[in-house]
Amino acid sequence: AAAMDPECRVLSIQSHVVRGYVGNKAATFPLQVLGFEVDTVNSVQFSNHTGYAHWKGQVLNSDELHELYEGLKLNKVNRYDYVLTGYTRDTSFLAMVVDIVQELKQQNSNLVYVCDPVMGDKWNGEGSMYVPKDLLPVYRDKVVPVADIITPNQFEAELLTGRKIYTEKDALEVMDMLHAMGPETVVITSSDLQAPLGNDYLIALGSHRKTKADGTRITQRIRVESPKVDAVFVGTGDLFAAMLLAWTHKHPNNLKVACEKTVSAMQHVLQRTIKSAKAQAGEGNKPNSAHLELRMVQSKKDIENPEIIVKATVL
Repeated sequence: AAAMDPECRVLSIQSHVVRGYVGNKAATFPLQVLGFEVDTVNSVQFSNHTGYAHWKGQVLNSDELHELYEGLKLNKVNRYDYVLTGYTRDTSFLAMVVDIVQELKQQNSNLVYVCDPVMGDKWNGEGSMYVPKDLLPVYRDKVVPVADIITPNQFEAELLTGRKIYTEKDALEVMDMLHAMGPETVVITSSDLQAPLGNDYLIALGSHRKTKADGTRITQRIRVESPKVDAVFVGTGDLFAAMLLAWTHKHPNNLKVACEKTVSAMQHVLQRTIKSAKAQAGEGNKPNSAHLELRMVQSKKDIENPEIIVKATVL
């Protein structure tokens, strides 16, 4: 792994599960392996992710979030290089996150806020939200304008801009609309666009807009096609956002390389997970949620130094 700054600190405000890998559990290990100090605020504490038949636990409210942040502030340890956020269900909690990000940006003008605006997804071509609908205006009007890097899927990008994506050209225009809202880097992590390599591939698209010292803007755009893995994994978006944070840090002006490393590492983790899940389930049986938990620890070397198996195309 590339040599890190003496101390690069991430504040990650995400869910926590006792068993398995989603939210902070999916983000912390890869970031630590890649050399970051990670401070976690657990927006929920559940026994396991909600894809299982049962789950139990507690939800952190915005007052409790504020109290934790106040503790950091009183000790003058509220200086961060990155903030990372993912799945949130509550509007007041999300609004409090925005307040914290704005205050941290006053402390450190170079702070980078990486936001995965988790709101919903498409199944069989139909999009639906799995968070309360009143989160959309908060994301659109408050969160995205203070974010530097966002990682929506196609459905979320459409929700945020109010525009449907049918072609790659539409997607590029939607990414430009998202840039105009604030973020320098936009990665549409998955889409139902037809991949040039064929139906067994999934397309992700990335766009990095930089304003040079003389005021001119350069936009780098890329397409990444990765092999589809036939299983439903939970926590992949959280892992993706964490690794994208790390690799854009190490390759600040090269979205192509950052995305190749992120997506290649994802592929290594998913291939290892599906292989292990099938072995656990036994011949002819369908793996369950417990079998399909990401094989994170076993993938340490791939996360740290991914062999590039997925290439990005510059558009």
